[in-house]
Amino acid sequence: MSVRVSTVPEISRPGVGVVKVSTWHVGTPERQRAAVEAIGEAWRHRDWPDGGLLSYSVMVGEDGRTLLHYSQWRDEAAYQDFARTGRDERNSEIDAAVPGIERLGLGSYELYRSGAAEGDTRVPGCVVIVDVQFDGPDPARQREWTDTVFAALDSDPYERSAGIAAHFHASTDGTRVLNYAEWEDAEGHIVALNAPGDGVGSGSEQWERVRTFPGLAGSTVNRYTPAISLAAG
Repeated sequence: MSVRVSTVPEISRPGVGVVKVSTWHVGTPERQRAAVEAIGEAWRHRDWPDGGLLSYSVMVGEDGRTLLHYSQWRDEAAYQDFARTGRDERNSEIDAAVPGIERLGLGSYELYRSGAAEGDTRVPGCVVIVDVQFDGPDPARQREWTDTVFAALDSDPYERSAGIAAHFHASTDGTRVLNYAEWEDAEGHIVALNAPGDGVGSGSEQWERVRTFPGLAGSTVNRYTPAISLAAG
């Protein structure tokens, strides 16, 4: 089966049972570009894995050092089968082209809730990853916190301007929530964060509930530029 190449994944694609998210540390902007090229080459000249992999996407970190990997799978068994039979040969080819890549863990998620304006056809030029950690596993708390964020977003005019969509994923171990947020560009996200008085995440009552939610242990925010998204052709 051939490989179809684009730039961004379809986050709400039907049939996705589990999402895998990981980060590679490659060191420099030049190595970021080289790694993306090597990834594309390693995948394009091989048949697409049968059945279980729905998409595989890579984004370039604004920090000049990292790559974010986002893949959609039918289920955990499909991922484990690929890990046994198809992952190593691709990674070996990529490592030969860009030696010294550091692979920083792998998280498993399920898409819980998405928000986007109806009929919005803009293509995201920036992906903002908000990784939220809790002090222990609690699937109900993951959902409750996400619902609290949506209440805050609904009250936030800046999120509706350059922001395109927000896709909240709950980790399968119950300890994290990952927001895959699509924006027109990085500048739009920066403007929204820094808006005087009432920007995204400001001191409003709704955002205060998000920040002081019981059990919230910490969070990180990182911006990425979509680079390549692969799917069955």
